[in-house]
Amino acid sequence: MPSAVRGSSVGGMKALITGASRGLGLALAGALAREGWELVLDARGGPALDKASAGLARTTVIAGDVSDPAHRAELVAAADGLDLLVNNASTLGATPLPALSGYPLDVLERAFAVNTLGPLALIQGVLPVLRERHGAIINISSDAAAEPYEGWGGYGATKAALEQISNVLAAEEPGVSVWWVDPGEMRTEMLAAAGEDVAAAPRPEDAAVPALLRLIGDRPPSGRYTAS
Repeated sequence: MPSAVRGSSVGGMKALITGASRGLGLALAGALAREGWELVLDARGGPALDKASAGLARTTVIAGDVSDPAHRAELVAAADGLDLLVNNASTLGATPLPALSGYPLDVLERAFAVNTLGPLALIQGVLPVLRERHGAIINISSDAAAEPYEGWGGYGATKAALEQISNVLAAEEPGVSVWWVDPGEMRTEMLAAAGEDVAAAPRPEDAAVPALLRLIGDRPPSGRYTAS
């Protein structure tokens, strides 16, 4: 992704977006498709991913779980010429959201596998091409990574770990832009599953997506950003 790219003139490039069958991932995929990007899209549910991506041009869909090494290998194989990796796929973990005193550790281990280790493994797989193309990585985080919300300790811990991975990666890979982003509260199925009232929350395409497009277009320094 050349540093000369600015504003909305970001077409003609290639992005891999995980968790792209709904919510923020799907909204961002649609926005980049309209800008002319080639896309590789991932989600756990194959039929939902196929349906969601049906109207998007220049798109490859690969259904699977980012915690599965074989699936990640498929994504990396499809990422030749990649300019942007968006680690968006996440799992909420245990629901209803439990206190840490009783958090089921097997569920927490699964959450770390999806929210932290899966993104890192994908980064490791695509770093050679991103280095070559001076590309970028967006790791989707959460305010739960930094704030002490009751019940959000498990999910927040996975995102806090992802943020520190991003922070160190930015220091180790100066030729690649690394942004970890708190998208803010959004009207998503995940937020509803957490028991939150989503009626007043903005849609991802109205809040978070414009902020992500500004990052991609303006290429600010690596660091932590919020949609606001």
